Amino acid sequence: MARNLILSGGPFHDFDATSAALAEVLAEVGIESEVTDDIAGALSEPPEVQLITVNALRWQMDLDRFADLRDRWRFELPAQARTTLLDHLEQGGGLLCMHAAAICFDDWQGWPRVLGGCWSWPKSHHPPLGWTGVRVHGGHPVVEGLRDFDVVDEVYSDLDLLPDVRPLASSRGQPLMWARPVRRGRVFYDALGHDTRAYANEIHRALLQRAALWLLKRPVTVSD
Repeated sequence: MARNLILSGGPFHDFDATSAALAEVLAEVGIESEVTDDIAGALSEPPEVQLITVNALRWQMDLDRFADLRDRWRFELPAQARTTLLDHLEQGGGLLCMHAAAICFDDWQGWPRVLGGCWSWPKSHHPPLGWTGVRVHGGHPVVEGLRDFDVVDEVYSDLDLLPDVRPLASSRGQPLMWARPVRRGRVFYDALGHDTRAYANEIHRALLQRAALWLLKRPVTVSD
C-alpha cells in the first residue's frame, strides 16, 4: 500500500474535515494517508512516503487585513522543509496540491515553479462559494473519458501561471487543474476542495484517484 502525508491546516477552511475526506477518497485506491498540521515538523526530515499532499493555507499574511490572525497562523517554510519537498520530487515522488496550496509558502520563490502557478495579491480572487460547472479537457490520462460536472466550490481566478501550464479542467474560463513533471517526480494541482462537498462529487473523486495513481506512476485505471 502506498503511503501519503497530508500537510493540513490553516484559517477560513475546515481542513480537518477536507483532509479526512481526501484520505477516504485515496484509500479507495490503496493509498494510506497520515494527516498533520505540523508542516515544518513533518518536513524536518524525509518522510517515508511516496506521495505528499498539501491541503493547507499557510502563508506570511503580510496584508493588513490579516493582522489579527498573524500570531496564530503566520507561516514561513523552513529551508529544510523546502529541501525535503525538492528531494522528494528528485527521488521520483508525487506531490498533490489542493485548493489553497496556491496561496501557501509565499516566502519561497521556488514554490510557484514547483506548483506551476500561485495566488497573486491583490490580483487573484474568487467569487462567492457556490455552484459552478467544471469543464474537463482531454489529452491526459487523469481526465481522459471523464465528463463535465457541477460542484459547490470556490473558483480561484486570475492566478499567476507558468507558461507551460496546460489546464486539465476549468470553470468560468479559469484553469482549475493541471499536471506537470518536476525533476524526476510529478505534481498535480486541483484548485477545488474548499469544503467536503467537493469531495462528495463522484466525478471529482474519480479524478482525484486518477491523479494520485498518476503521481505514483501507476496505471490510471479508475473509471468514472
